[in-house]
Amino acid sequence: MLPLPETNTTAVSRLIVLLDTCASTIHIKQIQAQLIRQNLCEDTTIAYGFITACQSVGLLDYAHRLYSQIKKPDVFIWNTLIKCSSHAQSPHKSVSVYTRMNRNGVFPNHYTFPFVLKALSDLRDVKRGQCVHTQIVKMGQFNDIYVQNSLLNVYSSVGSMDLCQKVFDEMPQRDVVSWTVMITGYREAGRFDNALNVFERMELAGVRPNQVTMVNALSACSSSGALEVGIRIHGFVKRSGWELDVILGTSLIDMYGKCGRIEEGLGVFQSMEEKNVFTWNALIKGLALAKSGEEAVWWFSQMEQGGIKPDEVTLIGVLSACSHSGLVQVGESIFRSLVDGKYGFAPSFKHYACAVDLFARSGHLEEASKIIKEMPFEPTKPVWGALLAGSRAHGNLEMSEFAAWKLIEIQPENSGYYVILANIYSLMGRWIDAEKIRELMKERGLKKDLGCSSVEHQPLDSVNELVA
Repeated sequence: MLPLPETNTTAVSRLIVLLDTCASTIHIKQIQAQLIRQNLCEDTTIAYGFITACQSVGLLDYAHRLYSQIKKPDVFIWNTLIKCSSHAQSPHKSVSVYTRMNRNGVFPNHYTFPFVLKALSDLRDVKRGQCVHTQIVKMGQFNDIYVQNSLLNVYSSVGSMDLCQKVFDEMPQRDVVSWTVMITGYREAGRFDNALNVFERMELAGVRPNQVTMVNALSACSSSGALEVGIRIHGFVKRSGWELDVILGTSLIDMYGKCGRIEEGLGVFQSMEEKNVFTWNALIKGLALAKSGEEAVWWFSQMEQGGIKPDEVTLIGVLSACSHSGLVQVGESIFRSLVDGKYGFAPSFKHYACAVDLFARSGHLEEASKIIKEMPFEPTKPVWGALLAGSRAHGNLEMSEFAAWKLIEIQPENSGYYVILANIYSLMGRWIDAEKIRELMKERGLKKDLGCSSVEHQPLDSVNELVA
């Protein structure tokens, strides 16, 4: 007896199982042959499985070629191609498929736009993002919150926060993702006060933040010195019973360190079960800012003994701590170990700048000059800036003059360097040279920058009381 012919439903089910276990190019091609033989290329369920399988084995282009030969692929197939291209880190292909979809007269739906907008966000393509935004409005898809959040991502990815804010203000409803995108976008654009303003509005709206929200808000606190908000976030974390994982704990340590409360940061550090190199770096940098050089060096040694390999940022932190605390011999030993290859990477210009600052700040100006001569690349602005600050502080006017001229060569549009040089000449009694510098400023259209200062009003006395 001949076997009964396989029904379409049975064939689809069998092929879906094969696609779920597909692990090679050969399998893909064998399955494609079955699709053609059984006329199942246009089946939407099969299409999703086939395209996804192609993506998993790195053959997404193969899927693109297959489905480009279909006369009338439906919106589901187009969406699957766009989605898989986006997830395969091929955002330009996602946009290309979307363009072909429109040219073929297939109308996108609310599933299409988030994938396309994700691709445009990855590409930082705000112009195309605006075009898609227009199409979204025309098609009446703007009220979908996933589409709205994806639009926010496009604008925030390129720092177009005014456009982002406009979309946000027009949203009838907002979820935690909407608020987090705004906070993150403002933070990445360097508009830290705006980021914290959005965070406070989120609190007033009663929207519960997630850990991504908190990490970005803490970063804004670190950059703007908003200690009180940072403490409030820490309190929320405690009350919520959140585990201090590496990312959140490190963000808290960084915030406390940059806001001048490294003792609280150390408490967070000691309470964390898991730490990585970024956690140690945040602690060491915080101690460097607090001018606790000996403590920073001690923790640096504990880091090494614990088997955590220091990176470039670690060395900058510990060298800076030595510099600010006058630990010249310790800092020199660490720097020489770095130069000798102990840590597995060559020192960058930032490490050389720290070494120059270490010697210049302590008055060892000849040693600082020697370090500059040993550099394997051209000295940068921070290097000459460190030498200038140290030589001025220790009254070496000739070296100050030399460093100031180097800085003018590097950044001739900075009026501050001319003013410093004119003042150096005045101190040396070289009045004619001082006047020449002032005339040079006029010729170059430079004016002396106005000074400013800031004062913290009613500093917090007890962090622990507010966190509890």
